[in-house]
Amino acid sequence: MKLLSIAIPCYNSQDYMESCIESLLVGGEEVEILIVDDGSSDRTAEIADDYARKYPTIVKAIHQENGGHGEAVNAGIRNATGLYFKVVDSDDWVNKEAYVQILKTLYELLRGPQTVDLLISNFVYEKQGATRKKIMQYRKCLPQDRIFGWEEVKHMPKGKYLLMHSMIYRTKLLHECNLELPKHTFYVDNLFAFEPLPYVKNLYYLDVNFYRYFIGRDDQSVNEKVMIKRIDQQIRVNKLMVDAYINCKNTNKQLKAYMFSYLDIITTISSIMLIRANTEESLQKKKELLEYIRTENKQVYRKLRHSLFGRVMNLPGRGGRKMSVAAYKISQKFYGFN
Repeated sequence: MKLLSIAIPCYNSQDYMESCIESLLVGGEEVEILIVDDGSSDRTAEIADDYARKYPTIVKAIHQENGGHGEAVNAGIRNATGLYFKVVDSDDWVNKEAYVQILKTLYELLRGPQTVDLLISNFVYEKQGATRKKIMQYRKCLPQDRIFGWEEVKHMPKGKYLLMHSMIYRTKLLHECNLELPKHTFYVDNLFAFEPLPYVKNLYYLDVNFYRYFIGRDDQSVNEKVMIKRIDQQIRVNKLMVDAYINCKNTNKQLKAYMFSYLDIITTISSIMLIRANTEESLQKKKELLEYIRTENKQVYRKLRHSLFGRVMNLPGRGGRKMSVAAYKISQKFYGFN
């Protein structure tokens, strides 16, 4: 059995997927690399098959009809045979030295008395044109180099969340929580980083800069213009996160506080993108999103409305919307988003 399964969702990724794959081959026989060709029309399928032939004990090529990023991740989870599971997008890559430490740590944890459900590491924003790289690290929020539970997680400041890039789940946990990401929907990485959390009991944080998250392509899903164009998909993910939070049966206070903070920032992003679109239709969608939350759970609605971001994002009139956009631009520069 493999130690770690790594899924690489690929859609028309011929121009950059090889750099991603090469960075992962360093893991050798302890790793299973699942290249998921999501109905590509370029040479993606051919490249995937070439790697599978060259490294038959490490690489597996999976071909499917186009179902979007979420369905590619689903395919990876379904086909994973490793004890742990990681997603690496095809335009990203990993650091060699940190990768070796990750594998060594997973191996040592498997030999220990406790099962670790989630291993966390740092990631680096590889933003095109940026002179300084922003590192998302958690050393002030999480205990280091030991197993811990949610009760030891300190308050995470706004903008510092566990994203898909920083997470390695126990594969069986993903099966147990029946994670199924929606098809033909962008931004499902937020669901991947959110829905399984109530099933996570034991965590481990390794303070290494493992994942390199590339930002800069014009067609990238986190490009602001692209996000506005795909706002209905962002709203769909937002609503699913609302549902997951409301239905969470885990009563741990720190976990619930963290999940609410994450939901708050996602709702803020949805709101500000609808404000940035600046049409009657988009502003109506913003009202409809808040009404959806109010209908599903009035208590959650009130908490979101009275949070810091909730108050800023719902200032009335054109002046209020300008203040919301100004606040967004400040956070955009601070956090290094695209």
